Amino acid sequence: MVIENAANPDFNRKAAVADWQHLAVVDLPVNDIVEEVAEMLSRIGVKPMDALHVACALEAHAEYFLTTDNALLRKMVKHGKIRVVDPVDFVRVLKVGNDEN
Repeated sequence: MVIENAANPDFNRKAAVADWQHLAVVDLPVNDIVEEVAEMLSRIGVKPMDALHVACALEAHAEYFLTTDNALLRKMVKHGKIRVVDPVDFVRVLKVGNDEN
C-alpha cells in the first residue's frame, strides 16, 4: 500500500490514505491462489493492481472491497464472493444494518 500510495498524484487522497494506513491490520502475502485469482480478474478487464488487491481481499475472506474506481465497480458487480462497493454505499449498508438492530 505504501508504494502504490506514493505514486498517487492526488495530494489530498495520498494524505488521507497515509492517515488511514494504520487501520490495515491484515498483511497478506501473495501466494499461488492470489496470483491465479488476480489473473482471472485481469482476463475480465480488471487492471492488474486492482486485480491483485481484490484477489487478496478474497483470500482474506473479506466481505466487502471498497473503491471509488467506477470501472472496477462495474467490472466486479457480478462477482458473488465479495461485494465491491464505493465507500458512500458502504456507509449506507452499515447504517441500514444498524437501523435494523
